[in-house]
Amino acid sequence: MLNELIEKRKKILEESEQHKNRRNELNSQASKYAAERNTLNNSTRQFVEEAQKHKEERDRANEEVRALKDQRNNLNRQANELFEEVEAFKKQHGNIKNRGIKELQKQIEYLEFKQQTEVFTIDQEREIIEKIKLLKESVKEQEAELEQNKEIRTKLAEAKEYRKQASDIHAKVTELAELAQQHHDLMVEAYRKADKSREEADEMHRKFVEAQEAADAEHKYFIQCQKELRDYDKVISGLRKKAKKSKITKEQKAVRKEAERIFKQFRGGEKLTTDDILLLQRSKLI
Repeated sequence: MLNELIEKRKKILEESEQHKNRRNELNSQASKYAAERNTLNNSTRQFVEEAQKHKEERDRANEEVRALKDQRNNLNRQANELFEEVEAFKKQHGNIKNRGIKELQKQIEYLEFKQQTEVFTIDQEREIIEKIKLLKESVKEQEAELEQNKEIRTKLAEAKEYRKQASDIHAKVTELAELAQQHHDLMVEAYRKADKSREEADEMHRKFVEAQEAADAEHKYFIQCQKELRDYDKVISGLRKKAKKSKITKEQKAVRKEAERIFKQFRGGEKLTTDDILLLQRSKLI
């Protein structure tokens, strides 16, 4: 029975070592997944911060665009008012038969805006540029004719200056609108990267949880094995003590029996050796 218990204890010990090694392996994996998860979470935060900065830059540029558009529209309004006065002068003088400068300017503005905001082929782009060029030449011809009148010349000069300022502001509006779009694209890209790293972080966290739970289960089995080992040790130790005690008792009985035989011989007149005397003393027969 003792040998059987020792063999069973050996198997439990092997099983305990297996659970301990597997637990340590899983804990190592869990630590690795946690480190990767934390790195990805840091990347996610950095991408989000980057996206926020681009959003702020985009919003700032768009706010400037709105403010500049108001200035541009106000200048165009003032220019249009002067051009209307010029148109009124033209109506009073039938010798000027060309299309109104105001109408031409509106067409120029429309085509320039279309050129800046829409996507065209190379041929379409050239066609629009040519139309704008012809319209501007027509404006110059009419302006040259109208400038014969001093008052009209002054109004045209003022209107042209307003239009120039509006055009300069429009160029700035276009530049800022492109800048805002660049920041918007960069913001979208940063958010895309943040979403990707967040998904990867979630996956690493899932693996971490799985590894940690598996490690906890292995540790539980290890503890159970340790408890069984202690139980086996108690039983085996008890059996060994019992066996030892039994062995001692048997030896004591054998010694007692031998001592009684020697004592009997002594009483019969036989001489005792030193070993015989010691044996009789151990058995307390003398």
